[in-house]
Amino acid sequence: MVLAIVAGASVAAAALGSRYLIRSWQAYKARPVVPRLRRFYEGGFQPTMTRREAALILGIRERDAVEKIREAHRRVMVANHPDHGGSAYLATKINEAKDMLSGKSQNQGSAF
Repeated sequence: MVLAIVAGASVAAAALGSRYLIRSWQAYKARPVVPRLRRFYEGGFQPTMTRREAALILGIRERDAVEKIREAHRRVMVANHPDHGGSAYLATKINEAKDMLSGKSQNQGSAF
């Protein structure tokens, strides 16, 4: 008699546990898809920076407004600043990208 009660309780516990797992799995599959964090430009820099490469480095479009360029520059620079463990080379490339997109590039040629 006791064995039947223990066996019945075990079967009931297994059934309830399975039911919980199935419902949890269905809820997990039905959740909205949240886009993953954007990945930044991984490098492989060109000898002379182009507007396309500058936009990839900052994670914006080539024709974005100056304010958006400043915000993107700040965000990327905070993550890569040399004073906080970042690379001086990457910081230089980030600054060069900001200058290129802002129109302050030194590689625009002679004014004469």
